[in-house]
Amino acid sequence: MSAVHGIRRHTRRLTSAAAGFTAAALCAVPAAAASADGGAGGKVKPTVVLVHGAFADGSSWNGVVKRLQQAGYPVIAPANPLRGLAGDAASVHSVLKSLHGPVVLVGHSYGGAVISEAAAGDAQVKALVYVAAFAPAAGESALELSGKFPGSTLGAALDNVPFPLPGGGTGTDQYIKADKFHDQFAADVPRSVTDLMAAAQRPVAASALEAKATKAAWKTIPSWTLITTEDRNIPPASQRFMARRAHAHTVEVKASHAVAVSQPDAVSRLIEQAAGAAGGTATGSGDPVLATTGSGRATSQALTLGGIAAASVAAGCAVVVLGRRWRSEEHGDR
Repeated sequence: MSAVHGIRRHTRRLTSAAAGFTAAALCAVPAAAASADGGAGGKVKPTVVLVHGAFADGSSWNGVVKRLQQAGYPVIAPANPLRGLAGDAASVHSVLKSLHGPVVLVGHSYGGAVISEAAAGDAQVKALVYVAAFAPAAGESALELSGKFPGSTLGAALDNVPFPLPGGGTGTDQYIKADKFHDQFAADVPRSVTDLMAAAQRPVAASALEAKATKAAWKTIPSWTLITTEDRNIPPASQRFMARRAHAHTVEVKASHAVAVSQPDAVSRLIEQAAGAAGGTATGSGDPVLATTGSGRATSQALTLGGIAAASVAAGCAVVVLGRRWRSEEHGDR
């Protein structure tokens, strides 16, 4: 009988060990899932910096900001001074230096010229996104690129207003005339909205549009371009020329110059694509995906639970086999 009691005692110990193993493995699931979902081993989503252009302000990005924040991105839309290319680029660069981690830098219209200058040589900037924007090479101005191909009607829609320069003399501010604003700048946006945009527009110094670029960050930083095919400020042909030259990933949207207002979904999608390619992995289809996604966490959990289940089954089978063997020996002893 002492042998029988010993066998039963060993069986109970093995069963308890198997149960303990399963419980311990299950307790490890949250830690494994957290690591796959952006924990110590995960990747951080880049900060998206949105730079507006002439005749607009940071609020022109509101629809885009909302969508990117919902997707989990940190986003800022700093004020672009619109006083001169060198000073405007220095202002944006100072904002970049205040941030930690990778950055996706986005520019609309004249803001594209600003980000091209501001991001040059900055390893923190992982992707550039041009939204109906200028992407000048060194020695080119926004005004020159706007007139490179036919189609812009901006000149006739402008009001030129003199303003005093800090060091003396007079500069020229340019506004879009209120009665021209809708058709010229944002023809696919309701007039009730464009009336407000026209009243709150920020003028650009004519000298800023005439200033020649000294740097072109798109030569060394991957770029994405959204071309607006109904644009009356920057001709679509000019946008295509700049996109081809930069070897940019390009999409075309039937939209006015104010595409961030009229179609924020399209703009947000392109920015997310740039962010995913800059900091994430790629799917089998070659499409970029974001660095941190729910699918990655689900896959990690499935693999972890699958391993636990297999180990638990193996431990259970061992208990059954040994139990049968010991019962057979027990009967034999009798």
